[in-house]
Amino acid sequence: MKTRIIFFFLTLTCWSNAQELRIGLLRSIEVKKIALSANQGVYSVYGDSINLGILGAIELELHSGMVRIKTNDTYQDFYCVHIVQDTLNSSFKIKSLLPTSRQHYYPDNLEVKSVDGRLNVVNLVNMDNYLSGVVESEGGGGRHLEYYKVQALMSRTYALKNEDRHHDEGFQLCDGVHCQAYHNMLRYTDAIKTAVQLTQNKVLVGPRDQLVTTYFSANCGGQVCDAGYVWNTSVPYVESFIDTFCIHTRQATWRTTINKRKWADFLNQEYGVSEKKYGNYIYNFDQIERKAFFIHPSLGIPLRDLRQKFHLKSTFFSSYLNGDQVVLEGRGFGHGVGLCQEGAMRMAELGYGYSQIARFYFHNVQVIDFQHGRSLIPKAFGR
Repeated sequence: MKTRIIFFFLTLTCWSNAQELRIGLLRSIEVKKIALSANQGVYSVYGDSINLGILGAIELELHSGMVRIKTNDTYQDFYCVHIVQDTLNSSFKIKSLLPTSRQHYYPDNLEVKSVDGRLNVVNLVNMDNYLSGVVESEGGGGRHLEYYKVQALMSRTYALKNEDRHHDEGFQLCDGVHCQAYHNMLRYTDAIKTAVQLTQNKVLVGPRDQLVTTYFSANCGGQVCDAGYVWNTSVPYVESFIDTFCIHTRQATWRTTINKRKWADFLNQEYGVSEKKYGNYIYNFDQIERKAFFIHPSLGIPLRDLRQKFHLKSTFFSSYLNGDQVVLEGRGFGHGVGLCQEGAMRMAELGYGYSQIARFYFHNVQVIDFQHGRSLIPKAFGR
């Protein structure tokens, strides 16, 4: 047993498994208390370096800067708690109790610490298991294998390029859309696991074999967006172009109305663009091709600001006045930069391979094996 404990903690410290990642879970809430139990397989619980036995149903809560374990009527406090799988392909169930959340399922191992007044909950997960969960969270079920393969390619490239994004917080990537959606382990779609395995080590690179930033959104509305329209910085391998593969899909078009006064007040207060000065001009906008600014750049109203303020599905819309309502007729869902997911799904159905799909949405790139001598071992995490 002593040898096993020493080996376990050396693994945690040195990260000898080069394909293992640290993913911050439940990051959308300030977690104070969680419930844990095994979903499949057998786990052991460790409080600091002490083996506390087999995982049953336990609660972990923040207590005076430490992690308190509650088992039946017994309480113990530790700086760090790990649950470690004793059998291969194990998974656990986790649910936040304070504040409450739905139950999630994750594979491999877990680390819990007290950090900055919250529980820092980190999934220590094999790369393939992580990618499988991401692809199912992002793409859903019932898709073509080639679509799952291109989504796996996108997600692997993103994970490797951004492996230090949350380093100061004690993990590499988070479970939300700030990084990549990772709501659960793979549960329903076996084809995703196949896609991850068939693209193992494959990444998307630009000039000089540099990992590209793999932007993707649900639907581009028929025209991929220039990255500079969204983030002020253009990306050479992400250019605006017409995409006809997504124009007849579920999220290709949308329509909404906004109160005229609410619309006018926002434009006036934020940008000094008033109805008194410009008349009904401020309500009428025709966007045949994607633009960066509402009506005209001289007014200084970025379309991304309107999308954020009024919770619009995209910036790709036209508008007109109808009584006391501003009518917006739009296309697409999301920022529209890079891979269009619904377009990629359609391309896969039409027989395009995953590499062709990737190179359709990202220009002057290639798919390669990530084997250029670069270590995948994450840097040490001191917190």
